[in-house]
Amino acid sequence: MIAASEPHTAAAGVRVLQRGGNAVDAIVAAKLTATVTELPLTSLGGGGACIWGDARDGYEVLDFFGAAPGLGLASWPILDFAPITVDFGETSQVFHIGKGAAAVPGELVGLLALHRRAGRLPLREVVAPAVTWARDGFRVSPQIAMIAGLIAPIASNSATVRRIFQPVGRLPRAGDRLANPDLGDFLQALGDGSADAQVATYRSALVEHFGPEHGGLITAEDVAAYAPATRPPLRIPFGDHMVLTNPPPSAGGGLIGAGLRIAEELGLGGEEFLSPAHQLAVAAVLATVSEVRGAGYDRRLHADPEAIRQLVAGCSLPQWARHARALCRENTLGATTHISVIDADGMAAAMTTSNGEGCGHALPGLGIHVNNFLGEDDINPAGFHRLVAGSRMSTMMSPTIVLAGERPHLALGSGGSNRIRSAILQTLLNVLAYGRPLDEAVNAARQHIEGRQLWFETAGLTAGTADALQARWPGATRFASASMFFGGVNCVASIDGRLAGAGDQRRGGIVMFADEGSAAALPD
Repeated sequence: MIAASEPHTAAAGVRVLQRGGNAVDAIVAAKLTATVTELPLTSLGGGGACIWGDARDGYEVLDFFGAAPGLGLASWPILDFAPITVDFGETSQVFHIGKGAAAVPGELVGLLALHRRAGRLPLREVVAPAVTWARDGFRVSPQIAMIAGLIAPIASNSATVRRIFQPVGRLPRAGDRLANPDLGDFLQALGDGSADAQVATYRSALVEHFGPEHGGLITAEDVAAYAPATRPPLRIPFGDHMVLTNPPPSAGGGLIGAGLRIAEELGLGGEEFLSPAHQLAVAAVLATVSEVRGAGYDRRLHADPEAIRQLVAGCSLPQWARHARALCRENTLGATTHISVIDADGMAAAMTTSNGEGCGHALPGLGIHVNNFLGEDDINPAGFHRLVAGSRMSTMMSPTIVLAGERPHLALGSGGSNRIRSAILQTLLNVLAYGRPLDEAVNAARQHIEGRQLWFETAGLTAGTADALQARWPGATRFASASMFFGGVNCVASIDGRLAGAGDQRRGGIVMFADEGSAAALPD
């Protein structure tokens, strides 16, 4: 079973499962397809993280997020780095784009490393669905058309990006057929020939077009030094389950772990679901998590990662996390996307990736839009271009597996920038503490807190609940219906030996089941 945010993405994973692939084959095929069909959200020029494994061989995290560029630079170049305003209707936000906004991307080499490490089908079968839709075109979903419209200034920034987003001279609309033949040819060569040769071509293009001579920071030393990092997951005990998630230098996993520790101390689970007592209790947990982040948490991700492991493993918050508050900047869009898979043999995989909003430039001839990770406030808390060259950037991405014993019980994750931690934490509490059915747990009204600011959805809340939250947080922002602001949790589960799944309707979530021996029907 696979849960994703777009039908083609899910169908690619199903096809690979039906052909005998395992969960890793399926998630790599789905993510390669997402680089074609979810083009505003993810790209081979982006980055992400994946957690995978099974009861026999254990569980690992592969970190392939972006790295700070600039290795070997003798002097700082004049950067192509400029603010651009994106209008979200209710609000607007400034991002920075240009070639100087591009971090060293890890998605291509990360997907290849994951497939080599744990896949079992030939790479040509894994890339085949993505090749088909890149070359022949696919029907654009309403969700993807809407997001492409939001980032219109970025998707129109250069000829190389307009070639991807606007081959007919305008942004895609729902139902339009959109192709990326350059990317299709690249992926076909990746599967048919030497993957190493294609990676070398890709890396050369990064240095040629995003190096200091063109206003970027990516050097030959950067791409030669970059490698995905395999790490043991954070292990967070919660009741009868063990929650495994993304460790430092990721920011999200430790904050989710802190939330679970706090919820367990408070004894959450007995309140009527979606009642004032329930929502106020959840808000208290989220507020405390925000306080933890404001207490020097981000600095410890690199300097003292063991402190984060102690934070999630202990029974109480450490002294450093108890009192500070801070207001954090918000990325309203949260251009990330998530896929979860559990296969028939009991292997689980969960992967979250992003391209930021994209830097507005693509690799000529390859059809790959490159990230703008260096231009996002919320993953550069110390300021732009402050990271040491070669260091791995932090991210809120938190692909997560929940174990019952040592077997996968849930595989989940979310898009949504800073809201990722809140979306995953609330989904985990809805299932593990409140015992809600999977679809309700994923799609129930959601909250998020940063510092002293609360955002919350009101749909489905019991009488008086919204007013109780507003009274506690007078400046809170209400959403009358489910909003993509609150992330997009896609979750699969193994319950009493049977597979189930739930897709987050906030971001077009979809679940597909792979019947053994049946033919794979691919959408148009």
